[in-house]
Amino acid sequence: MFARARAFLSSIILFLLGLVLIFSLVYCIRIFLNEQNEDIPIYRVDTKKKEIALTFDISYNEGNVDKILDVLDKYDVKATFFVVGNWVDKNQDVVKKIHDRGHEIGNHSYSHPYFNEISEQEMKKELDATSKKIKDITGEDTKLFRPPYGEINENGVKFCESLGYKVINWDVDSMDWKNIKGIYIIDRVAQNTSPGSIILFHGEGSNIDEYLDSIIEHFQKSGYKMLKLSDLVYDEDYYIDSSGVQRHK
Repeated sequence: MFARARAFLSSIILFLLGLVLIFSLVYCIRIFLNEQNEDIPIYRVDTKKKEIALTFDISYNEGNVDKILDVLDKYDVKATFFVVGNWVDKNQDVVKKIHDRGHEIGNHSYSHPYFNEISEQEMKKELDATSKKIKDITGEDTKLFRPPYGEINENGVKFCESLGYKVINWDVDSMDWKNIKGIYIIDRVAQNTSPGSIILFHGEGSNIDEYLDSIIEHFQKSGYKMLKLSDLVYDEDYYIDSSGVQRHK
């Protein structure tokens, strides 16, 4: 009887040890896979701090830049503006104004093509042309790039990174480009934002000053700090997981 009990106990122990071994192996595999730097854009930053970034894409016309800048000044908030090169050609004074008021300017390509459909040579030409225009106006280099339409494949990301760019998308789309009512934009942004979020707006959005004012006021009352992207994203010792979240190693 005692021998049977001991054998039964030994089998239970072996079974439990086997389970521990399996779970440990699975856990290690998951860590290994997650820590592989994915060749995808940064959509969000992993942080426990209540810090986020407001970003504005400007592609076609001056839009409401003055209104946006006035609202940002009102709340002493700095943001990041991604500009298209052929827009810069016609709006150099606006680019200077954005820079002089303390905001950050990123590269949004020169002619707004689909980066999935052009060669590496064409990508470089698009990036180089716009970065040069930005530097000629501001005196500063830019190494932040947002692909047009937010579309870029793994090879494209890898190539842009090889040129020294951080490829940035977003995890919160205000949908202002649809010209929906401001109350829906406010609700959408407020409900979907979390620490480390990158929020997408467009300079051409109608009545942007009205909903932007409410959104910034909401975040400040909620204890959020709104930073330029270069102050939010990590510069070193990071990886990008399969969800597009930039994490510290």
